[in-house]
Amino acid sequence: MINDELIDAAAAVLHPYHVDDRLFGDVASALLTEAGNVYVGVCIDTASGTGFCAEHAAIAAMVTAREYKIAKIVAVWRDNGPLHVLAPCGRCREFIRQIDPSNLDTEVILGRRRTTPLRTLLPETDWPSPVD
Repeated sequence: MINDELIDAAAAVLHPYHVDDRLFGDVASALLTEAGNVYVGVCIDTASGTGFCAEHAAIAAMVTAREYKIAKIVAVWRDNGPLHVLAPCGRCREFIRQIDPSNLDTEVILGRRRTTPLRTLLPETDWPSPVD
């Protein structure tokens, strides 16, 4: 699957919804598993901090289907204008890594023709060695 197809799959589920001062579904994510399946999800912003990012929703759908290895992932956002590709936040980067160790090689889509492996977006991930 090419980047454009995954970007389009994410954009297809963008449906912002306002509840008071909160906004749901204004960021969407799509991921492609090693098995070739696509899962999507949207963000849910809550005032109490219990919400989650779009990547978390897509990953939850993947894990529900008993898959754990992500080949590619993308998140998109649109604010009454052009579509934007978003890099995953630090929490999402770590979440992707913890789902399966091989996800360090997940191709993170940063634009229609720009990707990078997750490992390049993360700080040191190895457990620290003893000082002494």
